[in-house]
Amino acid sequence: MRERQTHRDRLRAQEFEAFVAGAGGRLLHTATLLTAEPTAPAGANVRAQRLLCAALARTYAEWDRLRGEDPYDRTRQELAVRFARGAWRHRHPLGGVLGRLAPLERLVLVLRLYEEVGEDQTAALLGLPAGRIRAVCDRSIAAMRSAGPRHPAAGSALASGMAP
Repeated sequence: MRERQTHRDRLRAQEFEAFVAGAGGRLLHTATLLTAEPTAPAGANVRAQRLLCAALARTYAEWDRLRGEDPYDRTRQELAVRFARGAWRHRHPLGGVLGRLAPLERLVLVLRLYEEVGEDQTAALLGLPAGRIRAVCDRSIAAMRSAGPRHPAAGSALASGMAP
């Protein structure tokens, strides 16, 4: 019996490691966009790394209970929830492409445009009406367009900043 459990634990760990190897980069980019931290130099996105680590830990803890649910969607949801809960502590972002936006604006913009989560699904995830999600997304896009680049290199970063 113990041997079977050990084999199951090993298999679970291998599946999870394969998931992280495949999706970890994109999830880290998502977390970095949420925290509005710079991506360079290496290690500059400490809050994003902590946010992702916590979300992945929760996904791993629930791995056996996912039963057909996409682990990427589950981890993305956990990232969003953890960011929303802790955003009030980080009112002053460190920079990044989305640094000029408020935490809710960043969250909605990242979910809707970068992660391509539907409006209704985003509304359900955040517990807000779909109309509010639409308004926040529109306002965030307008703010990004009107503010312009922070410096010459930011123009290209803004154009490609939402790409992995």
